[in-house]
Amino acid sequence: MTHRPILDTADQTPAPPRPNSTNGSRPRSPRPEAVDLDGAQRPVDLQAAERAAADFLTALGVDLDREGRQATPARMASAYAELFATEPFRLTTFPNDEGYDELVLARAVPFRTLCEHHMMLFSGVAHVGYLPGDRILGLSKLARLVGHFAARPQTQERLTMQVAKCLDENLRPSGVGVVLEAEHTCMTQRGVRALGATTVTSALLGTLRSDPRSRAEFFALAGVPTSPS
Repeated sequence: MTHRPILDTADQTPAPPRPNSTNGSRPRSPRPEAVDLDGAQRPVDLQAAERAAADFLTALGVDLDREGRQATPARMASAYAELFATEPFRLTTFPNDEGYDELVLARAVPFRTLCEHHMMLFSGVAHVGYLPGDRILGLSKLARLVGHFAARPQTQERLTMQVAKCLDENLRPSGVGVVLEAEHTCMTQRGVRALGATTVTSALLGTLRSDPRSRAEFFALAGVPTSPS
């Protein structure tokens, strides 16, 4: 409990107000806010994964008795555990005290994840931008956000929307734009074997969806062509 000092009855002069942001005697200081994004995942059992990997490879006719392959199931289990690891992090935002209302864009953020349909890698770059509202985001968090959602089996369409919706819900910006360009090994290394083919997905929210000029600016700064020219 906080105890207030008792004034001497001989001195009834009230103390001057303490400087604060509400009485105008001191400017409001920027205060960061952070949202903890959930990094929870199911427990990992590496020994069970190693046994399953050995059974899987053996069922496909892979000889695991060769010296160079004896530790392959363990390495395979560790590799996939690393690919699936999701680390929690804090999405830190700050007051937009200067009223900045132009596009903020992180371009060519590298990412890699696994296609949930074949458990094969797809990788590429993400272009993530937003038109600030009352708050702005710590710049490194744009890249961290992509990596956070990519650390689980995915489809490219879902990954694109997850990043866009997370920014929209936590920043309340005027607009959000996310473009992913990726090469899928499930398409380039199997099936049609379309070597060099890339897949582009986009998610546009708010002004970046409704206003043609803002949308064109986002695509231009991201370096994504919007017409044959």
